[in-house]
Amino acid sequence: MKDRRSNPTGSGAIIALLILAGTIGGGLLGQPTIGLLSGLALGIIIALLIYLGERGK
Repeated sequence: MKDRRSNPTGSGAIIALLILAGTIGGGLLGQPTIGLLSGLALGIIIALLIYLGERGK
């Protein structure tokens, strides 16, 4: 049986906050859709980095 970590880190909140921050920042610059998409992309990248970092432990 595999040795599993009992408390994995979730990344959903990071993605949600970056989507909101990107939308607000983009809205201030007149491009809310671009801000939303860039926040989503950055959130996914950070979530993947967290996943890959914890996978090796």
